[in-house]
Amino acid sequence: MAPHNDIVLFHYSVSPYAKRVIWYLTLRGLEYAQCIQPITLPREDMNALGVKYRRIPILSIGRDVYCDTRLILQKLEERFPSGTIGASRPDDKAVEKLLETWTIDGVFSRAAQVIPLEMPLLNDPKWVKDREDYMGRSWAKEDMGKGRPEALAHLREAFELLESTLLADGRQWILRTEQPSLADIEAIWPFHWLSGMEGALPHSLFGKDNFPKVYAWIDRFSAALKAAGKSAPEVITLKGAEAIQYITQAEFAEPDGEVDSRDPLALKKGQDVESWPIDSGFNHRDRGQLVALTRQEIVLKTQAKVGHRDVHIHHPRTNFRIRAVSGGGESEL
Repeated sequence: MAPHNDIVLFHYSVSPYAKRVIWYLTLRGLEYAQCIQPITLPREDMNALGVKYRRIPILSIGRDVYCDTRLILQKLEERFPSGTIGASRPDDKAVEKLLETWTIDGVFSRAAQVIPLEMPLLNDPKWVKDREDYMGRSWAKEDMGKGRPEALAHLREAFELLESTLLADGRQWILRTEQPSLADIEAIWPFHWLSGMEGALPHSLFGKDNFPKVYAWIDRFSAALKAAGKSAPEVITLKGAEAIQYITQAEFAEPDGEVDSRDPLALKKGQDVESWPIDSGFNHRDRGQLVALTRQEIVLKTQAKVGHRDVHIHHPRTNFRIRAVSGGGESEL
């Protein structure tokens, strides 16, 4: 059994990035299926789809596979326009985008540095090795401990920014909406994650007395999610083989796009290229024929190993590099 809108979300339950998408789907009341993935590599379901990208979550709609939560949330806004929760005014869109960049490219990397050293996973050599492959830095306990004071200083500044600016006037939601919007998701996710992690933040610096408006906002958001979840469609859980069969037998959700003839890379439609993230997970590259290239998106055509049908892999331009396999240019946009 699969959802009528063809959405399948590949994730694991403790991924804070996956929470961004799950929260969005819940607040929108969008039906979807999930396929739970291992917390570490290998992920055989992704291999079966022909996807080398290693980060979680991944979302498919038909035979279009979307990577990176920046792009996933954008696509859900575009493909399901009735009842969107994204900003509509240009100035609100700017706030939403700036919050996305701030939390993904700044706050979360510091949040990951304050994971409690007592956390059992830090004693698991397989998990530690996997994190080091993912982040490109040491996850040894002694190194994590050395970076913790500096990370806490940066996080304290981040909490203070929210407390003294966007939430200072007592508003319920970031854009003064009646219900939480995409801007709230973009802003709240690392703070929500940290607030639920016992031992991550010292109470003397990060207690509710220090940042009452931030914690009240987190509590409101949790309550709104709980309320939305009561009326949301039941999530369908698919086993890996079921999800892969469903996707490979589906049609494409999007028609073939175009390659921007004015793009500085001067790449051509149908050219063999490879694309990969440059901020994390950069040891794993997708390769295929270039289907589309816009200012926001890279689309490659590859072939699933199961069913041998073409699949389109979508990457954002932000923090991704695309390179011709033979000849052509290279991008970090």
